[in-house]
Amino acid sequence: MKVFNKIVDLQNQLFEDRKQGKEIGLVPTMGALHEGHASLVRRSVKENGITVVSVFVNPTQFNDKNDLKNYPRTLDADCKLLEECGADYVLAPSVEEMYPTPDTRQFEYPPVSTVMEGAHRPGHFNGVCQVVSRLFYIVKPNRAYFGEKDWQQIAVVKAMVRHLQLPVQIVECDIVRDADGLARSSRNTLLSKDERAIAPAIYKALKDSLKYAKTHSVQETHDKVVSDINSVDGLDVEYFSIVDGNTLQDIENWDDTPYVVGCITVYCGKTPIRLIDHIKYKAV
Repeated sequence: MKVFNKIVDLQNQLFEDRKQGKEIGLVPTMGALHEGHASLVRRSVKENGITVVSVFVNPTQFNDKNDLKNYPRTLDADCKLLEECGADYVLAPSVEEMYPTPDTRQFEYPPVSTVMEGAHRPGHFNGVCQVVSRLFYIVKPNRAYFGEKDWQQIAVVKAMVRHLQLPVQIVECDIVRDADGLARSSRNTLLSKDERAIAPAIYKALKDSLKYAKTHSVQETHDKVVSDINSVDGLDVEYFSIVDGNTLQDIENWDDTPYVVGCITVYCGKTPIRLIDHIKYKAV
């Protein structure tokens, strides 16, 4: 496995690989890798001749400077995991290498980019689109792999790909959970032992609501999930939205759409750590 810090060096390598007819898979990450990332890499390795993994904590998608400062950075451990998964190349550029000049491009894809995370983290998805589009231009992948934990992000990236008419297939990969149900996330490493012990209550409330939803309204289901999670000392729901899985707009009745998803963000602990998750109530 080769690690590249310079974009041009990776591009030169990929030019040679393409001449041999190899297809390219890209797994964009911000590092602090875990089994969720590993599952994306293994799938890319299976489906492509070359797999590139980017490890870059992108400053333009953080609207909280402390969040950016505290985001875990574990490049050595990341590279060890990636080599074990069969990745071919790692792109680990500096901020200056990735953004030699400020990126002033603006990306807005309402309604999918303006609700939920878009409403609570102004500028977040614009930063995501800035860095992901740059990675797509740099790597020119045939396929790019994203985990369903960042479910809204996938919808935004797909909208960007359509807008920019980029020839890349977006591959959605199943969410990976620990045995107790907590969705794997780089932020989980920031949880204290006590915080880690209560965090699984988020998914438990979502999972329990599947049965509850069959005999109760959308609003009643919403309120029960919020109440169940907020009743756990140390957990505080920022938002819980039950939405159409395509438009990401709130629904009022279960029969409004055949695709219903509940998306949640919860603050855990005193610090606090921001955790996201979702559940599918109806899927097409």
